[in-house]
Amino acid sequence: MELKVKLKEVLIERGMSQVELAEKTGLTRTVISELATNRRTSINRDHITKVLQALEITDMNEMFEIK
Repeated sequence: MELKVKLKEVLIERGMSQVELAEKTGLTRTVISELATNRRTSINRDHITKVLQALEITDMNEMFEIK
């Protein structure tokens, strides 16, 4: 099984860029890019919390998928 972060899809749906999300969350563009392209091997809870809050996501299924 693999956990997929659907950040790229969510950003497209909301018409938001990775740069805008980085500014809104205070995270680096590198962190956002790695999350959006699923290149992170571990996920920092604080980072995910900031992203979820910035995007006003309350349903984890909107952000994650198990493959």
